[in-house]
Parts: sequence; C-alpha cells; structure tokens
Amino acid sequence: MGRKMLHVMLPVEEVDVSAVKYKPQHLQAPHLTGYGFLIFTWLMEAPVLGSLIARFLKKQNGLTKILRNTVIPERPMFKPEYPPQEPEPGVVFLGDDRHPVERVQTALECLPSYDSSREWDHDTSSPFLYWKIRDYAHAYRKDFTTPSIVAEHIISVVEKSNAPFLVSFSADEVRRQASASTQRFGDGKPISILDGIFMAIKDDIDCCPHPTKGATTWFHNIHTVTEDAICVSRLRSCGVIFIGKANMHELGLGTTGNNPNYGTVRNPHSIERYTGGSSSGPAALVASGLISAAVGTDGGGSVRIPSSLCGIVGLKTTYSRTDITGALCDCGTVEVVSPLASTVEDAMLIYAAMAGTSESDRIVFNPSPLCIPKLSTDDNSNILQAIRLGKYTEWFHDVSNSEISNKCEDVVNNLAASFGCEILEIILPEMEEMRTAHLVSIGSESLCGLNAHCEAGKGSLLTLDTRTSLALFRSFSASDYVAAQRLRRRSMHYFLEAFKKVDIIVTPTTGITSPVIAPSSLKLGESDYEVQAYLMQFVIAGNLLGLPAISVPIGHDKGGLPIGLQLIGRPWNEATILRVAAAVEELCSGSRRRPSQFYDILNQARIAS
Repeated sequence: MGRKMLHVMLPVEEVDVSAVKYKPQHLQAPHLTGYGFLIFTWLMEAPVLGSLIARFLKKQNGLTKILRNTVIPERPMFKPEYPPQEPEPGVVFLGDDRHPVERVQTALECLPSYDSSREWDHDTSSPFLYWKIRDYAHAYRKDFTTPSIVAEHIISVVEKSNAPFLVSFSADEVRRQASASTQRFGDGKPISILDGIFMAIKDDIDCCPHPTKGATTWFHNIHTVTEDAICVSRLRSCGVIFIGKANMHELGLGTTGNNPNYGTVRNPHSIERYTGGSSSGPAALVASGLISAAVGTDGGGSVRIPSSLCGIVGLKTTYSRTDITGALCDCGTVEVVSPLASTVEDAMLIYAAMAGTSESDRIVFNPSPLCIPKLSTDDNSNILQAIRLGKYTEWFHDVSNSEISNKCEDVVNNLAASFGCEILEIILPEMEEMRTAHLVSIGSESLCGLNAHCEAGKGSLLTLDTRTSLALFRSFSASDYVAAQRLRRRSMHYFLEAFKKVDIIVTPTTGITSPVIAPSSLKLGESDYEVQAYLMQFVIAGNLLGLPAISVPIGHDKGGLPIGLQLIGRPWNEATILRVAAAVEELCSGSRRRPSQFYDILNQARIAS
C-alpha cells in the first residue's frame, strides 16, 4: 500500500499572501428528504457502514487532507485571542457594570432626534416599513395606546395564526407582564424606553416561566429552568415584555429553520420559502411586524442568516461581549447571544441593554470598553469618511447568483460615494481551511454537550437532520479537533493582518437568497449541504474567530427575496459596524419592501384605543 501524500504548511508569517489563489466553494453531498433521508440516517448511524460513509464524505470534500494529511506548524487556539485594540472614534462608553436601564438611556441619547410626525396609517405602497421601539414608546407616553392593548393584538395573531412562530406561549403570562407595564405608564413611571416593548427569546435561551426545549421534543424534561438567562434578566429589568420562546432549527444544528417537531417557520416575504436558521422563529416574528426585536444565538451565522433572508437586521457580537450564562450554548467557543431587530437603531438599543462581559471572561479576554456610536453628533459624517472598507473580490462574488453580489457591490460603492469611505482590496488565504476548522469546532462542541443524552437513548428522538449531523460529528477525532484549533490561529492571523489596513470587511451575508421548502421535507426534514454551504459562505469567520458582524437589509432580488450586506469588524468594534450599518440602512431605506405576511400591530392598537 502506497504512502499518502503529506502537505506541509508554511508558518503563517511566511505565507506570501499576494500569491494566494482563491478556491471557489464546492461541496459534494446528497440532497435528501422523505424516506430516502430516513434510510440514509439509519446507514449513517450504523457502527461500521456509518463510519465508512462519513470517511468517504470527508475525503470527497477535502476534510481528510486538511485535518489528517497536513502538517500545521501553529499551536492551537482553543478560544479567540486578540491583541489590544485601538479606541474607536466618536463613541460613548456604556460600562459593563452599569445597570442596563442606565446603558439604554445612554444609547438613546446617542440616536438622532426622534421624528414624532410619523403618520399612523400606512399602506403597502408607502416607504414606511416597521414601527420602531421609539414609536411604541411615543405611543405609550402620549396615551395613543397601552401595552395591554398591544398585547391583545399580539395574542390574537398568535392564537389565530397557523404559523409556528413559538414553541412555548402563555396568553396569561403576556397579559400579566403587559398589565404591569401599563400600570407603570399610568403612574408616570416607565422604567426605560424599552418598557412595554414586546420581544421573543429563541428556544435555546432560558426565560422564565417557559421551558427550554431547544425545539426538541424532550430536552425540557432534563433541563429545568429556574431563572432567566443573564441577557433575558437584563432586558426584563428594562421593562421588556417577553411573549414566549421562539421556534428554531432543532438544537441550532441547521441553517434553514426546518423543524418537523413544531412546524417549519415560513419566510414572511414568501411563505413557500425558508426563513433561514437556526434563529428562524425570532427572524420571522420580527420580519412580520409582530414584535420589535428578538434575541437569538449565533454559532454558525444563526442570527445573521435568517436576518438576511427575512430582510431585517441581525447583530453578532464579539465572542464573550455578552454573558451567555443561561443559554444552551454557554460552553462553546463559537456561539454568542445577539439581537435581531427591524432596524439598526432598535438593534443598538437592545444591544445596549443585554451586553456586558461576565467577570470571568473579562479576566480571560480583556475586552475593550463596551461602547456605542454617537450617531447624533455632527462628527458622524467625518468619522464615516475615514472608514476603510476591505473587500476580497473573489470571495465576495462566490455566490449562487451574481444578482446578490452585484447588489451588495452597488451598495458598497454607494457607501463610498455618499460618505467618502475608502474601498481597499484585501486577500484572505485558506478559506477552505477556515470552513473546515469551524465545522469541526462547532460539531465537536455540540456533540460533547449532547453525547451523554444520546447514549441514554434520547438520540433516537431527534430529527433526522440532527441525527445525521451528530453521526458526522462522531467521526471527528481528538486530533481533528486540535488540528482545527491550529487552523483557527492561522485564520485569525490573516484577518488581523487585514484589519491593519481596513476597519471593516464587507461581504454579502449569504451566498443564496431564501431557498424553497420542499413539501417532502415538512414531515421528516431535509439535508442539503450545498444550500447550507451557500448560506454559511460568509458568516463563519465571525464565529470561528469571534469577530463582531452585522447583517443589514439592502433590498431584494428580482423575485422579491431580501438580500443582506454583512459588515465584519475588528474585535470589540461593535460601535464601528453599527455606525456603518446605520449609514447603509439610510442609503437603502427606499429599497426595502414590507413582507406579504405583515401585522401592523401598533396601528391596530392605536385604532382600538
């Protein structure tokens, strides 16, 4: 038997970046639904045959060569490591230790003046899209309506709609929270601008009194919720009203939002298409106008992908920027809890309330101070003019349809023309290796958290999609995981080198618009790794390297499906990407369309008052 070819990587500092050739993404795996998917899952779970299939798929897609036939000289990086960062210009410090109410008030003062002349009645031909948090706050303070009246309209939609937005909902609990908020307004003592604002929490984050299921049929039987997750507690202290636990791709191990357990959430822009995942429920709830914002988790683009596909804003923070205690992913090295909102302004307010590094993570990561951009200052335009945007053209255009990258490119060029930002070409080597490192990292860490339950017999109760993913993850060895962490260090080097020249890296958020839901997938699920690869094409750098990133809606393709632009920032530079995101939103305000499935909750509540 002949010897296998051995590939020896140069030390990362010796790589000639200018000589790097981009390799377009090409993934080979079967597209499976229905009973064919069931049979394939059985084969993958078979002790001998399953390992042979996994070995074949990994070899066919280059994973074996990267992980086992390559000498990687760098030492492993088991969690993101960053050098100290330069202070961001034009920001206001929030402070990790300040009360969330104080931080939200500071964020509010950083926004442009509120326009109270916004009309109440709008039709679908109007440029108006969504009511903002400040619109709800204005309506409450002017006695146009109350949180209790708004609650009744939300409850009516949830109870009458067939849409599987939520996996846990209690009308009585919503009424109780709304009544307390209404009383505070009646007494003239609202807690903050977020008092009476309705939100949903993804079903992998603890939120009392609801169970946490991870959208499985059984996880709540072994996981007892006794208190809110930290992020939920911070939002609740500001007066936020939680309507329940939002649907998701089971255990977050998928990017479409397909879930046979509770129903697959449909895209409000086209109900025959996916929302994206895994934060499918949060994205659909916000996009449909039912609530102002939601909280999701992002371990592989799970906030940004559905935000892009549903035409809303999705912010992924720097790893450890927000305490994730109380989320099922709180032991991973790639996941964060983050907000989804209809506008950048609302995402910023929610971020100000829920952010804050845990005490232990402050010691380990030494984060830059928590801050937000002061958008109300006259210096904002000057700061934007100094922003340098990095674009890796070959990566940027590696999409399923050039309409996506062309529209994103037009917006980037318009950003430069309108605000004076500079566009610089960059090169980011070893993209295939980065994708492999992320897959092994998130896969191994997810399996570690679930393995004991699977061994206890719970594995057979999971969906086919989750079971096939776990079967693949079991084929990764300890040495594969360490190799992935060596690759993480190499990727971190390349991105930090790029950030010496630019402030933000721009890409499309996804390489494909919302995929069609196959009818045969509704009962047993679906596995389509080619679609998943396109959905994750641009997002995984933010997860593997822990970088902040935001998806901003910029318009639609010819079929009316939303397209998102992604801004990736330096470590801890949420303020910078929020500033540029607000500028992008301003440029694209006339390009967004209201979805076909839309609930004009605040206007209805005003009429009912």
